[in-house]
Amino acid sequence: MPAVRVDGIEVAYDRVGQGPPLVLAHGATTDARLFRPQVEDLADEFTVVAWDEPGAGRSSDVPPSFALADYARCLAAVIEDVDLGPAHVLGLSWGGTVVLELYRRHAESVRTLLLVDTYAGWKGSLSAAEVRSRVEGAERMLAVPAEAFAPTMPGLFAGQPPADAVRVLSVMSADTRAQSVRTELTIMAEADQRDLLPKIAVPALLLWGELDARSPVEPVAHQFLAAIPRATLVVLPGIGHLSNIEAPEPFNRTVREFCRAHS
Repeated sequence: MPAVRVDGIEVAYDRVGQGPPLVLAHGATTDARLFRPQVEDLADEFTVVAWDEPGAGRSSDVPPSFALADYARCLAAVIEDVDLGPAHVLGLSWGGTVVLELYRRHAESVRTLLLVDTYAGWKGSLSAAEVRSRVEGAERMLAVPAEAFAPTMPGLFAGQPPADAVRVLSVMSADTRAQSVRTELTIMAEADQRDLLPKIAVPALLLWGELDARSPVEPVAHQFLAAIPRATLVVLPGIGHLSNIEAPEPFNRTVREFCRAHS
């Protein structure tokens, strides 16, 4: 298991395949295992790197003061450790917010951006009422005793999720640390990256599930499309928020074609 240490925090990641680097950043309450369908399929053409973000999976815990810039610095360190130059960097949901901050602070690490069912921070993409509702839901989830903590995010799928996906999500949920969730959700509620979007100079793929209830195509994906100069939007019909595991074949094909075109 490769790992890199950043300011005393060990950040673990999986590395499979050969070719241009494709780095995958998962969402909240998950880890690198979320991207198994992508690692298995895309490693024939790319060096696929899926990290366990700080506070998740095999990586070290994070202090309560950990900020969005700290996540971005750790992701930049992973890309540097892979040592293959600027990477295609994909972020799903909360991972997309991390990836945007990576571009803000470490643009030299990024060849292209692949933003999947994500946000420019909740404050930057959702109404104030929706942000309040999500924060209140998170507070209720975090208020339970430690032994009863079982994080759930509503609206992840458009239809009946694949059985394998349910099993993997259940395992990742059981491994989730409450402090990590608290840190992530606090950052998401306060983050507003709209100022960054017009400054993105690399090609950007916006990949969305048509029926994403957590980050709706309208208005969120269309706001990204209007703001990012070199953005392309691809919408997967009938698919929800976790589009990478609800529709892995069209998802992987779209990612492959985009990265191939810009490698």
